[in-house]
Amino acid sequence: MGIGLKVRRLALLAGMAVCAFGMSAAEAAEKHKIFLSMSFIGNDWQAEAANMVKAMASHKSMADKVDLQVQVAGPNAQRQIQQINAMVQAGAEAIVIFPISPTALNQVVKNACDKGVKVFAYDAEITEPCAYNVHIDQEEAGRVTAEWLVKKLNGKGNIIAVTGVPGTSVDDLRTKAAKEVFAKYPDIKIVGEAVGMWSQAVARTELSKILATRNWNDINGLWMQVGCFTANSMQLEAGKKASELLPCAGEGSNGGRIQMLPEGTEVEGAASPYAPLGAPRISYASPPYSGALALKLAVEAIEGKDVPKTTILPLPVVTNETIKLCNEGSWAEMKAGCNAFKPSLVSNPGWFASIFSDQTPEIGLNAALVGQPEN
Repeated sequence: MGIGLKVRRLALLAGMAVCAFGMSAAEAAEKHKIFLSMSFIGNDWQAEAANMVKAMASHKSMADKVDLQVQVAGPNAQRQIQQINAMVQAGAEAIVIFPISPTALNQVVKNACDKGVKVFAYDAEITEPCAYNVHIDQEEAGRVTAEWLVKKLNGKGNIIAVTGVPGTSVDDLRTKAAKEVFAKYPDIKIVGEAVGMWSQAVARTELSKILATRNWNDINGLWMQVGCFTANSMQLEAGKKASELLPCAGEGSNGGRIQMLPEGTEVEGAASPYAPLGAPRISYASPPYSGALALKLAVEAIEGKDVPKTTILPLPVVTNETIKLCNEGSWAEMKAGCNAFKPSLVSNPGWFASIFSDQTPEIGLNAALVGQPEN
């Protein structure tokens, strides 16, 4: 009798386990299988953007809907093509992608679309008509920053240009637009140009190469997709005073924005060269929330909502006149217009500060730093 009861109890427990497993499998099957396809990841922006995508996927509004899987192809179009093919074969409903090229992926993207997969590119573009694109106007970014620099230099001077990741639409469009502006001013001369890969470390290496045959005193201004923070630091290391820093048109790194604050401003955690210097700057960014927004739109598209093929994000531009420090990094504070974070909140000077959007209330400072969503 005791043995029979024990057997029945074991059978009941086993049945409950099977039911629990079955419910879990059913719940998993109901989730939308979405892949994040990353290409070049060797910079702060890509890591931050990936954090924000993951945070969006884990937000309470998404966690029960999205099964997110991440793959990294590196700066290799063929490898990204192979991975996209594998994602489609694995049952992807959507692919959120930072494309290494605007055109090289077109055929594989078309094949994915033909099988019902929604393909959303963020920041960089895909030209295949079936793809969705979420990005800023990259040409506007190149034009506005170049025009600011020309105005600062009164239309004449020697400049250094440091570009981004070659072959991406982001780099191509920004650089093209900026050079078109510079070409209108014959007294503006690009005396040094380098590929910066959107990396502060690479920018330092490339600037050092250029300065091996030139002196900072021979340079009047800088146009850098990433690297203004590093360029300012290098000038201070070379003995320049804060008041002598060259005007730099470049990225929205937090360290660079702290340097833009008026010299002498008290900022918790700031120390030279990561300190307020009044550095003459225009700071812009492709906002790293673009991938998270692409994921959110991909879910809407899967669920049958009408989503535009192209979503143009506002270009976040900050100057010395509009720089505003975030003391807490709360959603409300960012909504009120702060655009730089105390070093005690954000220790990495290369981290990108343009993280706020009304379209993505699910993600904030913790999302960008460590991949955690808002409550």
